[in-house]
Amino acid sequence: MRIWVNGCFDVLHVGHIRLLRYAKSLGDTLTVGIDSDNRVRSLKGQNRPVNNQNARKEMLMGVRWVDNVVVFDTDEELEKLVEAHSDKMVIGSDYRNKRVIGSQYSEVAFFDKIEGHSTTNLVEKFSQWRTKWNL
Repeated sequence: MRIWVNGCFDVLHVGHIRLLRYAKSLGDTLTVGIDSDNRVRSLKGQNRPVNNQNARKEMLMGVRWVDNVVVFDTDEELEKLVEAHSDKMVIGSDYRNKRVIGSQYSEVAFFDKIEGHSTTNLVEKFSQWRTKWNL
């Protein structure tokens, strides 16, 4: 079975690792779709991503559960990639009862996010530390 996960994966943390491990346990191959740098900026603001799409792709390819990483720039590209690369997609449980792009092509499984672990929180902490230490 082909498994699909997508997101920014800007600063990898334990929540991402647990998600990827869980997703891989559901099938034979795991493809991760990552938002392009332009898409991350439009979604998260001009100071993001912290890591560019090439660095994010390389880091994810270094995770043992990940078989393939692809970059997408639009909802339409995301939908086509889900159709081409998945039988089941794993998404965060915060998307229950929300529109999931590509769900018409793939079974959806939900993953409960790990409390206290998010890239946004990490970026905010880094910013606070920089201010505190005048970096």
